[in-house]
Amino acid sequence: MNYEVVIGLEVHVELATNSKLFCSCGAKFGAGPNENVCPACAGMPGMLPVANKKAIELGIAAAIVTNSRITPTITFDKKNYFYPDLSAGYQITQWFAPICRGGYVEIETSEGIKRINLKQIHIEEDAGKLVHSHGASLVDYNRAGVPLVEIVSMPDFRGAEEVVAYLEKLRALLSFAGVSDCRMQEGSMRCDVNLSVREAGTQTLGTRTEMKNMNSLKAIVRAIEYETERHIDALETGFEELVQETRRWDDNLGQSFAMRNKENATDYRYFPNPDIMPIEVTEEWINEVRVSLPETAHDKYARMTGTLGIPAADAKIITGSKNLSDIFDALIARDIPARDATSWIITELLSMDTKENKSNDDITIDCGKFADLIQLVNRKEINRNVAKKVFALLYTENTDPVEYVKQNNLGVVADSALLEEAVSSVLEENANSVGQYLAGNEKVAGFLMGKVMAKTAGKADPAAAKEILLSRLKRMK
Repeated sequence: MNYEVVIGLEVHVELATNSKLFCSCGAKFGAGPNENVCPACAGMPGMLPVANKKAIELGIAAAIVTNSRITPTITFDKKNYFYPDLSAGYQITQWFAPICRGGYVEIETSEGIKRINLKQIHIEEDAGKLVHSHGASLVDYNRAGVPLVEIVSMPDFRGAEEVVAYLEKLRALLSFAGVSDCRMQEGSMRCDVNLSVREAGTQTLGTRTEMKNMNSLKAIVRAIEYETERHIDALETGFEELVQETRRWDDNLGQSFAMRNKENATDYRYFPNPDIMPIEVTEEWINEVRVSLPETAHDKYARMTGTLGIPAADAKIITGSKNLSDIFDALIARDIPARDATSWIITELLSMDTKENKSNDDITIDCGKFADLIQLVNRKEINRNVAKKVFALLYTENTDPVEYVKQNNLGVVADSALLEEAVSSVLEENANSVGQYLAGNEKVAGFLMGKVMAKTAGKADPAAAKEILLSRLKRMK
């Protein structure tokens, strides 16, 4: 029997605000345990929430970039939530009148363009973080109250490939719009995967399971593949009864485990929060947000491949990460030609990034010094070999390339007399190779050129040195 997997996603994205959703506590990642906590976000009695205007505006931005219908009047509701990571005993969210409904995201797959339809986007407060250690569970409330949007898709996905394409597209849309940094490794973008399996060609949905809070694309792919096989095996063998439940994915073991029965909306007993007045989202406010949005990844890609003449493959790499895009813009702003900026980012920066085992979003580099290094090469004050060594020091130690080149006398050797001397020495020391060249093996010239570069400590002007070397070899024939 042929089966079809049906997947819907709930993507939680923390908003790029300085403070929490309903209080003035800091919302930045990385603080010590329970540093950013006050009576309001700790759920103390009598503390009233005050909605963060910036969070609402970022919710509007999320709606705009996902082609969603913005709700004219939004409200906040209480969702009964009896877990220790929200000490109030409920979560403030949006159920009856979310920030927007509908919308869609278009993705590229191996079979072409596909539209993923959205059910809604709502704004809500995040929960705290549970830390399990030495037989005890501790709670860090720093994240409790941090504003996020939950983007709920329709069950339009038919495999892991589509899920990954959607998450990458969503990350680009939201990060370029300034809605969130979407750093999955820091938990600012997390995904709940709702999955069921049915006989191919039928419309009836199978029993649904949910895998919670996944923050790695590789783990999501593995989890989808495992859970799909588990469902199919259960349907074919009957050894396991499929039930609607929430499951936990263990990436080390490569398995999912049952956590609890899956709740329904009625279990949460939603009701309007009387402490937060309805908020009108006017057309004027929407237009203010719309005109303030930065250039989208799609528009930047079009500009790079069009006006700037960047190859499509290179432009796709740059626009695939907001961080890389920002580095590109910073180099351009310092008068680095677009093709040079792209080349250096892809060939040097990303190769160093791979060695350090970092994601593209985690790359940090002083763009001013980066530009200075590229300009040293473009002005032919140093050659590319020297530049690569200096770049490694810039990346790892933030070395000033201009000062380092001066202090270590790494400037290009272009003096013809010095190059003639180096070539002569190489020809004398490598008589056998010279003989091979004269016998017709012209590939040996590359070996001899390498010896010339070594003789000059890698500082020779490659073009000038090559011209002198070939001229001397031709005269010897």
